[in-house]
Amino acid sequence: MVLDLTEEQRSFKESIERFAAETIAPKAARIDESGEFPIDLIRASVAHGLLGVTIPAELGGAGRDYVSYALGIEAVARASATVAAALVVLNSLVAELIAYAGSAPQKDRWLRALATGQALGAFALSEPNAGTDAANQQTTAVQSGDGYRIKGRKVWVANAEAAQVAVVFACTRPGVRAQGVTAFLVPMDTPGITRRARDESLGVRGLGCMDLDFDVAAGADQVLGPVDQGFRLAMWALDGGRVGIAAQALGIGEAALDAAIAHAKTREQFGEPIANYQAIQWMLADSATELAAARLLTWKAADARDRQERCTFEASMAKLAASEAAHRAADRAMQVLASAGYRRGSLVERLFRDVRATEIYQGTSEAQRMIIAEGVLGDSRI
Repeated sequence: MVLDLTEEQRSFKESIERFAAETIAPKAARIDESGEFPIDLIRASVAHGLLGVTIPAELGGAGRDYVSYALGIEAVARASATVAAALVVLNSLVAELIAYAGSAPQKDRWLRALATGQALGAFALSEPNAGTDAANQQTTAVQSGDGYRIKGRKVWVANAEAAQVAVVFACTRPGVRAQGVTAFLVPMDTPGITRRARDESLGVRGLGCMDLDFDVAAGADQVLGPVDQGFRLAMWALDGGRVGIAAQALGIGEAALDAAIAHAKTREQFGEPIANYQAIQWMLADSATELAAARLLTWKAADARDRQERCTFEASMAKLAASEAAHRAADRAMQVLASAGYRRGSLVERLFRDVRATEIYQGTSEAQRMIIAEGVLGDSRI
Protein backbone atom coordinates (compact mmCIF):
# COMPACT_ATOMS: atom_id res chain seq x y z
CA MET A 1 0.00 0.00 0.00
CA VAL A 2 1.39 3.38 -1.03
CA LEU A 3 0.23 6.17 1.26
CA ASP A 4 2.41 8.94 -0.15
CA LEU A 5 1.22 11.56 -2.60
CA THR A 6 2.29 11.52 -6.23
CA GLU A 7 4.51 14.29 -7.50
CA GLU A 8 1.56 15.79 -9.39
CA GLN A 9 -0.65 15.74 -6.29
CA ARG A 10 2.09 17.28 -4.16
CA SER A 11 2.72 20.02 -6.72
CA PHE A 12 -0.99 20.87 -6.90
CA LYS A 13 -1.23 20.95 -3.09
CA GLU A 14 1.73 23.31 -2.81
CA SER A 15 0.34 25.57 -5.52
CA ILE A 16 -3.01 25.89 -3.77
CA GLU A 17 -1.33 26.45 -0.40
CA ARG A 18 0.56 29.42 -1.86
CA PHE A 19 -2.58 30.83 -3.47
CA ALA A 20 -4.55 30.40 -0.25
CA ALA A 21 -1.88 31.99 1.93
CA GLU A 22 -1.19 34.93 -0.39
CA THR A 23 -4.63 35.71 -1.78
CA ILE A 24 -7.39 34.17 0.36
CA ALA A 25 -6.07 34.40 3.94
CA PRO A 26 -5.65 38.21 3.95
CA LYS A 27 -9.38 38.57 3.12
CA ALA A 28 -10.78 35.85 5.37
CA ALA A 29 -11.49 38.05 8.39
CA ARG A 30 -13.22 40.63 6.16
CA ILE A 31 -15.48 37.94 4.68
CA ASP A 32 -16.46 36.79 8.16
CA GLU A 33 -17.08 40.32 9.42
CA SER A 34 -19.04 41.58 6.43
CA GLY A 35 -20.83 38.37 5.47
CA GLU A 36 -20.26 39.22 1.80
CA PHE A 37 -20.06 36.36 -0.69
CA PRO A 38 -16.40 36.19 -1.86
CA ILE A 39 -17.10 36.27 -5.59
CA ASP A 40 -13.69 37.84 -6.25
CA LEU A 41 -11.89 34.91 -4.63
CA ILE A 42 -14.07 32.35 -6.40
CA ARG A 43 -13.16 33.93 -9.72
CA ALA A 44 -9.49 34.06 -8.72
CA SER A 45 -9.68 30.34 -7.95
CA VAL A 46 -10.33 29.57 -11.62
CA ALA A 47 -6.72 30.30 -12.58
CA HIS A 48 -5.57 27.75 -10.01
CA GLY A 49 -7.81 24.94 -11.23
CA LEU A 50 -10.17 24.94 -8.26
CA LEU A 51 -13.39 24.94 -10.29
CA GLY A 52 -14.25 21.80 -12.22
CA VAL A 53 -11.34 20.09 -10.47
CA THR A 54 -12.44 16.53 -11.27
CA ILE A 55 -14.41 17.30 -14.44
CA PRO A 56 -12.76 15.71 -17.52
CA ALA A 57 -10.73 18.12 -19.63
CA GLU A 58 -12.89 17.46 -22.69
CA LEU A 59 -15.85 18.84 -20.72
CA GLY A 60 -13.96 21.94 -19.67
CA GLY A 61 -12.57 20.83 -16.30
CA ALA A 62 -9.11 20.19 -14.90
CA GLY A 63 -9.45 16.39 -15.00
CA ARG A 64 -7.72 15.81 -11.66
CA ASP A 65 -8.27 12.92 -9.27
CA TYR A 66 -10.36 13.20 -6.11
CA VAL A 67 -7.39 13.10 -3.75
CA SER A 68 -6.08 16.24 -5.45
CA TYR A 69 -9.49 17.82 -5.03
CA ALA A 70 -9.46 17.02 -1.29
CA LEU A 71 -5.95 18.43 -0.97
CA GLY A 72 -7.04 21.65 -2.66
CA ILE A 73 -10.11 22.09 -0.46
CA GLU A 74 -8.08 21.49 2.71
CA ALA A 75 -5.52 24.08 1.66
CA VAL A 76 -8.21 26.65 0.92
CA ALA A 77 -10.07 25.93 4.18
CA ARG A 78 -6.90 26.54 6.15
CA ALA A 79 -7.24 30.14 4.93
CA SER A 80 -11.03 30.51 4.67
CA ALA A 81 -13.74 28.01 5.54
CA THR A 82 -16.21 30.07 3.52
CA VAL A 83 -14.33 29.94 0.24
CA ALA A 84 -13.72 26.22 0.73
CA ALA A 85 -17.41 25.51 1.36
CA ALA A 86 -18.44 27.50 -1.73
CA LEU A 87 -15.99 25.48 -3.82
CA VAL A 88 -17.34 22.19 -2.45
CA VAL A 89 -20.85 23.14 -3.55
CA LEU A 90 -19.65 24.27 -6.97
CA ASN A 91 -17.61 21.14 -7.57
CA SER A 92 -19.16 18.17 -5.76
CA LEU A 93 -22.81 19.12 -5.70
CA VAL A 94 -23.27 20.88 -9.02
CA ALA A 95 -20.56 20.39 -11.67
CA GLU A 96 -19.87 16.74 -10.86
CA LEU A 97 -23.58 15.92 -10.78
CA ILE A 98 -24.12 17.49 -14.22
CA ALA A 99 -21.11 15.61 -15.58
CA TYR A 100 -22.46 12.37 -14.08
CA ALA A 101 -26.15 12.59 -14.98
CA GLY A 102 -26.58 15.44 -17.44
CA SER A 103 -27.62 15.18 -21.06
CA ALA A 104 -25.19 16.29 -23.77
CA PRO A 105 -26.97 19.66 -24.17
CA GLN A 106 -26.96 20.21 -20.40
CA LYS A 107 -23.24 19.50 -20.25
CA ASP A 108 -22.57 21.78 -23.19
CA ARG A 109 -24.55 24.60 -21.63
CA TRP A 110 -23.25 24.45 -18.08
CA LEU A 111 -20.04 22.49 -17.49
CA ARG A 112 -17.52 24.69 -19.25
CA ALA A 113 -19.19 27.79 -17.79
CA LEU A 114 -19.02 26.30 -14.29
CA ALA A 115 -15.39 25.21 -14.69
CA THR A 116 -14.31 28.65 -15.89
CA GLY A 117 -16.28 30.67 -13.36
CA GLN A 118 -18.59 32.16 -15.98
CA ALA A 119 -21.44 30.53 -14.05
CA LEU A 120 -21.79 29.54 -10.40
CA GLY A 121 -24.05 26.80 -9.15
CA ALA A 122 -26.24 26.06 -6.13
CA PHE A 123 -27.73 22.82 -4.74
CA ALA A 124 -31.34 23.21 -3.59
CA LEU A 125 -32.25 20.10 -1.59
CA SER A 126 -32.95 21.14 2.02
CA GLU A 127 -36.43 22.33 3.01
CA PRO A 128 -38.01 23.45 6.29
CA ASN A 129 -39.09 19.82 6.91
CA ALA A 130 -36.48 18.03 4.82
CA GLY A 131 -33.06 18.28 6.41
CA THR A 132 -31.64 14.97 7.58
CA ASP A 133 -34.86 13.43 6.25
CA ALA A 134 -34.07 14.68 2.75
CA ALA A 135 -36.55 12.28 1.12
CA ASN A 136 -39.41 14.26 2.66
CA GLN A 137 -39.56 16.69 -0.26
CA GLN A 138 -42.52 19.06 -0.12
CA THR A 139 -41.53 21.05 -3.20
CA THR A 140 -43.58 19.65 -6.07
CA ALA A 141 -43.06 19.40 -9.82
CA VAL A 142 -46.38 18.80 -11.55
CA GLN A 143 -46.54 18.07 -15.26
CA SER A 144 -47.81 21.07 -17.19
CA GLY A 145 -47.95 20.87 -20.96
CA ASP A 146 -44.61 19.63 -22.23
CA GLY A 147 -42.86 20.45 -18.98
CA TYR A 148 -43.39 20.96 -15.25
CA ARG A 149 -44.53 23.54 -12.74
CA ILE A 150 -42.18 23.60 -9.74
CA LYS A 151 -43.56 25.05 -6.52
CA GLY A 152 -42.04 25.07 -3.05
CA ARG A 153 -39.41 26.47 -0.73
CA LYS A 154 -35.76 25.54 -0.28
CA VAL A 155 -33.72 26.73 2.70
CA TRP A 156 -30.05 27.40 3.46
CA VAL A 157 -29.09 27.21 -0.21
CA ALA A 158 -25.36 27.99 -0.30
CA ASN A 159 -24.05 30.13 -3.20
CA ALA A 160 -27.63 31.16 -4.04
CA GLU A 161 -26.75 34.84 -3.77
CA ALA A 162 -24.49 34.67 -6.84
CA ALA A 163 -25.55 31.46 -8.63
CA GLN A 164 -26.65 31.36 -12.24
CA VAL A 165 -28.06 27.82 -12.01
CA ALA A 166 -29.47 25.62 -9.26
CA VAL A 167 -29.98 21.89 -9.04
CA VAL A 168 -33.50 21.76 -7.62
CA PHE A 169 -35.09 18.61 -6.21
CA ALA A 170 -38.87 18.22 -6.27
CA CYS A 171 -41.50 15.57 -5.69
CA THR A 172 -42.90 14.26 -8.99
CA ARG A 173 -44.66 11.19 -7.57
CA PRO A 174 -46.32 11.88 -4.19
CA GLY A 175 -46.48 9.25 -1.50
CA VAL A 176 -43.38 7.24 -2.36
CA ARG A 177 -40.75 9.56 -0.86
CA ALA A 178 -37.29 8.79 -2.30
CA GLN A 179 -38.75 6.88 -5.25
CA GLY A 180 -40.66 9.95 -6.44
CA VAL A 181 -38.10 12.78 -6.42
CA THR A 182 -36.74 14.35 -9.61
CA ALA A 183 -33.79 16.71 -10.12
CA PHE A 184 -34.06 19.80 -12.33
CA LEU A 185 -31.54 22.32 -13.64
CA VAL A 186 -33.14 25.71 -13.08
CA PRO A 187 -31.46 28.94 -14.28
CA MET A 188 -31.63 31.43 -11.45
CA ASP A 189 -32.98 34.18 -13.71
CA THR A 190 -36.12 32.11 -14.35
CA PRO A 191 -39.26 34.16 -13.56
CA GLY A 192 -40.92 32.97 -10.36
CA ILE A 193 -37.86 32.57 -8.11
CA THR A 194 -37.82 34.66 -4.93
CA ARG A 195 -34.53 34.86 -3.03
CA ARG A 196 -34.60 35.60 0.69
CA ALA A 197 -31.27 36.36 2.37
CA ARG A 198 -30.18 34.52 5.51
CA ASP A 199 -27.78 36.55 7.60
CA GLU A 200 -27.98 34.81 10.94
CA SER A 201 -25.26 32.20 10.38
CA LEU A 202 -22.94 31.69 13.37
CA GLY A 203 -19.97 30.66 11.24
CA VAL A 204 -18.90 30.12 7.63
CA ARG A 205 -20.33 33.57 7.05
CA GLY A 206 -20.44 34.95 3.53
CA LEU A 207 -21.52 31.66 1.96
CA GLY A 208 -24.33 33.37 0.07
CA CYS A 209 -26.98 31.26 1.78
CA MET A 210 -30.57 32.08 0.87
CA ASP A 211 -34.04 30.65 1.14
CA LEU A 212 -35.57 30.22 -2.30
CA ASP A 213 -39.26 30.21 -3.12
CA PHE A 214 -40.12 28.58 -6.46
CA ASP A 215 -43.17 28.98 -8.64
CA VAL A 216 -41.54 28.36 -11.99
CA ALA A 217 -42.02 26.60 -15.29
CA ALA A 218 -39.39 24.03 -16.24
CA GLY A 219 -39.10 22.29 -19.58
CA ALA A 220 -38.64 18.56 -19.92
CA ASP A 221 -35.11 19.32 -21.11
CA GLN A 222 -34.33 20.70 -17.63
CA VAL A 223 -34.81 17.30 -15.96
CA LEU A 224 -31.41 16.14 -14.71
CA GLY A 225 -31.09 12.38 -15.04
CA PRO A 226 -34.10 10.05 -15.08
CA VAL A 227 -37.49 11.20 -13.79
CA ASP A 228 -38.14 9.99 -10.21
CA GLN A 229 -34.43 9.20 -9.71
CA GLY A 230 -33.45 12.56 -8.25
CA PHE A 231 -33.01 11.35 -4.68
CA ARG A 232 -30.48 8.76 -5.82
CA LEU A 233 -28.60 11.52 -7.64
CA ALA A 234 -28.67 13.75 -4.55
CA MET A 235 -27.16 10.99 -2.44
CA TRP A 236 -24.50 10.34 -5.10
CA ALA A 237 -23.58 14.02 -5.08
CA LEU A 238 -23.47 14.11 -1.29
CA ASP A 239 -20.93 11.27 -1.28
CA GLY A 240 -18.51 13.64 -3.00
CA GLY A 241 -19.70 16.60 -0.97
CA ARG A 242 -18.92 14.81 2.28
CA VAL A 243 -15.39 14.09 1.11
CA GLY A 244 -15.11 17.82 0.39
CA ILE A 245 -16.48 18.80 3.81
CA ALA A 246 -14.09 16.37 5.49
CA ALA A 247 -11.25 18.15 3.69
CA GLN A 248 -12.69 21.53 4.69
CA ALA A 249 -12.82 20.44 8.33
CA LEU A 250 -9.20 19.29 8.18
CA GLY A 251 -8.13 22.69 6.91
CA ILE A 252 -9.96 24.48 9.73
CA GLY A 253 -8.54 22.05 12.28
CA GLU A 254 -5.00 22.49 11.01
CA ALA A 255 -5.35 26.28 11.15
CA ALA A 256 -6.48 25.97 14.77
CA LEU A 257 -3.57 23.68 15.59
CA ASP A 258 -1.14 26.10 13.91
CA ALA A 259 -2.49 28.96 16.01
CA ALA A 260 -2.21 26.92 19.21
CA ILE A 261 1.36 25.89 18.47
CA ALA A 262 2.46 29.43 17.65
CA HIS A 263 0.89 30.77 20.85
CA ALA A 264 2.31 27.98 23.00
CA LYS A 265 5.84 28.76 21.81
CA THR A 266 5.63 32.49 22.57
CA ARG A 267 3.31 32.79 25.57
CA GLU A 268 5.25 32.62 28.83
CA GLN A 269 3.94 31.70 32.26
CA PHE A 270 6.02 31.15 35.39
CA GLY A 271 9.13 32.13 33.48
CA GLU A 272 8.94 29.80 30.49
CA PRO A 273 6.88 29.16 27.33
CA ILE A 274 3.67 27.27 28.02
CA ALA A 275 4.78 24.78 25.33
CA ASN A 276 7.11 23.37 27.98
CA TYR A 277 4.18 22.21 30.09
CA GLN A 278 2.83 18.70 29.63
CA ALA A 279 -0.79 19.83 29.84
CA ILE A 280 -0.29 21.97 26.72
CA GLN A 281 1.87 19.39 24.96
CA TRP A 282 -0.77 16.71 25.30
CA MET A 283 -3.49 18.92 23.85
CA LEU A 284 -1.30 19.66 20.83
CA ALA A 285 -0.34 16.00 20.48
CA ASP A 286 -3.95 14.84 20.58
CA SER A 287 -5.02 17.36 17.95
CA ALA A 288 -2.15 16.50 15.62
CA THR A 289 -2.80 12.77 15.94
CA GLU A 290 -6.56 12.98 15.44
CA LEU A 291 -6.25 15.26 12.40
CA ALA A 292 -3.64 12.99 10.83
CA ALA A 293 -5.87 9.94 11.31
CA ALA A 294 -8.87 11.77 9.85
CA ARG A 295 -6.78 12.86 6.87
CA LEU A 296 -6.01 9.25 5.98
CA LEU A 297 -9.73 8.42 6.12
CA THR A 298 -10.40 11.43 3.88
CA TRP A 299 -7.79 10.35 1.35
CA LYS A 300 -9.23 6.82 1.42
CA ALA A 301 -12.72 8.18 0.74
CA ALA A 302 -11.41 10.43 -2.03
CA ASP A 303 -9.67 7.49 -3.67
CA ALA A 304 -12.85 5.42 -3.35
CA ARG A 305 -14.78 8.22 -5.08
CA ASP A 306 -12.54 7.73 -8.12
CA ARG A 307 -12.70 3.94 -8.09
CA GLN A 308 -16.28 3.10 -7.08
CA GLU A 309 -19.79 3.99 -8.18
CA ARG A 310 -20.67 4.85 -4.57
CA CYS A 311 -18.38 5.73 -1.65
CA THR A 312 -21.11 6.40 0.91
CA PHE A 313 -19.56 4.36 3.72
CA GLU A 314 -16.06 5.79 3.24
CA ALA A 315 -17.32 9.37 2.83
CA SER A 316 -19.43 9.20 5.99
CA MET A 317 -16.49 7.87 8.01
CA ALA A 318 -14.25 10.63 6.66
CA LYS A 319 -16.72 13.42 7.34
CA LEU A 320 -17.52 12.16 10.83
CA ALA A 321 -13.88 11.71 11.83
CA ALA A 322 -12.60 14.93 10.25
CA SER A 323 -15.36 17.23 11.48
CA GLU A 324 -15.20 15.98 15.06
CA ALA A 325 -11.39 15.95 15.13
CA ALA A 326 -11.33 19.49 13.81
CA HIS A 327 -13.92 20.60 16.36
CA ARG A 328 -11.77 19.21 19.15
CA ALA A 329 -8.67 20.87 17.68
CA ALA A 330 -10.43 24.26 17.63
CA ASP A 331 -11.70 23.74 21.17
CA ARG A 332 -8.20 22.90 22.41
CA ALA A 333 -6.77 25.89 20.55
CA MET A 334 -9.29 28.10 22.36
CA GLN A 335 -8.10 26.61 25.65
CA VAL A 336 -4.43 27.11 24.82
CA LEU A 337 -4.93 30.74 23.80
CA ALA A 338 -7.36 31.35 26.68
CA SER A 339 -8.42 35.03 26.76
CA ALA A 340 -6.39 35.77 23.61
CA GLY A 341 -8.59 33.33 21.70
CA TYR A 342 -11.84 34.00 23.53
CA ARG A 343 -12.17 37.39 21.93
CA ARG A 344 -14.44 38.57 19.14
CA GLY A 345 -12.35 39.00 16.01
CA SER A 346 -9.55 36.62 16.95
CA LEU A 347 -8.52 33.94 14.45
CA VAL A 348 -9.31 31.11 16.85
CA GLU A 349 -12.73 32.58 17.63
CA ARG A 350 -13.56 32.51 13.90
CA LEU A 351 -12.24 28.97 13.48
CA PHE A 352 -14.21 27.86 16.54
CA ARG A 353 -17.43 29.14 14.94
CA ASP A 354 -16.62 27.92 11.44
CA VAL A 355 -15.73 24.36 12.38
CA ARG A 356 -19.06 23.71 14.10
CA ALA A 357 -20.85 23.83 10.76
CA THR A 358 -18.89 20.85 9.44
CA GLU A 359 -20.71 18.60 11.91
CA ILE A 360 -24.08 19.81 10.59
CA TYR A 361 -24.26 20.55 6.87
CA GLN A 362 -24.31 17.87 4.18
CA GLY A 363 -25.41 15.41 6.85
CA THR A 364 -25.08 15.78 10.62
CA SER A 365 -22.70 13.62 12.62
CA GLU A 366 -25.73 11.66 13.80
CA ALA A 367 -26.72 10.97 10.19
CA GLN A 368 -23.17 9.84 9.40
CA ARG A 369 -23.27 7.42 12.33
CA MET A 370 -26.55 6.01 11.04
CA ILE A 371 -25.01 5.44 7.60
CA ILE A 372 -21.86 3.89 9.05
CA ALA A 373 -23.88 1.63 11.36
CA GLU A 374 -25.97 0.45 8.41
CA GLY A 375 -22.77 -0.42 6.58
CA VAL A 376 -21.42 -2.28 9.58
CA LEU A 377 -24.66 -4.16 10.27
CA GLY A 378 -25.55 -4.84 6.64
CA ASP A 379 -29.19 -5.81 6.22
CA SER A 380 -29.53 -7.01 9.81
CA ARG A 381 -31.68 -5.14 12.32
CA ILE A 382 -31.50 -5.64 16.06
